[in-house]
Order: sequence, then C-alpha cells, then structure tokens
Amino acid sequence: MFITPILAAASGAAATGGTFAMVQTMGPLLIMFVAFYFLLIRPQQKRAKDHAAQIAAVKKGDTVVTAGGIVGKVVKTDDQFADVEIAPNVKVKVVKSTLNDVQPAGGAKPAND
Repeated sequence: MFITPILAAASGAAATGGTFAMVQTMGPLLIMFVAFYFLLIRPQQKRAKDHAAQIAAVKKGDTVVTAGGIVGKVVKTDDQFADVEIAPNVKVKVVKSTLNDVQPAGGAKPAND
C-alpha cells in the first residue's frame, strides 16, 4: 500500500536522523492536505450550506428550477414539499431537496424595461 513505505521511511528516518527527518518526510503531505482543505473542501462545504439555506427559505411566489430542469413558480410550501405551478393551472408537487435554484419573487426585471 501507499502508507507502508511512508511509515517505514518515517520510522527509519526517526531512528537515524531524529525528529527533523520525520517532519521533513511528513511535511509535504501535511501541506498538501491543508491546501486541499482550503482550495476544495471548505468552498464546497460553504456552497452546500448556502444552498441548503436558500432551499429552506423558499416561499410562495419564488421562481424555482428543479433538478430535472423544470422552471415554475412556487404556489405553496411546507417542510418537505413545494407545490410549483409550471403552466397556467398545472401544478406539481416537488420535494424541496430537488430544487437547484431559487429566484426571489420580484427579484429580476425584464431585460427590455
């Protein structure tokens, strides 16, 4: 496995070169983990948290896009579901967790106005 040579190198280095050699061996791995955390993991967690808050705040009148690409206006909501009007007099019940995007009611102006 990948970890076995590292542990063997670290234990051999520790026996001959002391603590500095072990830090020198493990240092690049630690730096890579910190870089991955700040560049990949942390931003993804922040996006997921913001998306969950946005979905929880869905209210009547908001325009939503579902995971299937259906665009509609929210007519009614409860804890898990939202009734979305996708055409005049056509309403579907969707699970809130499947909503991809939420545009607040009255948030966007038409382009030519």
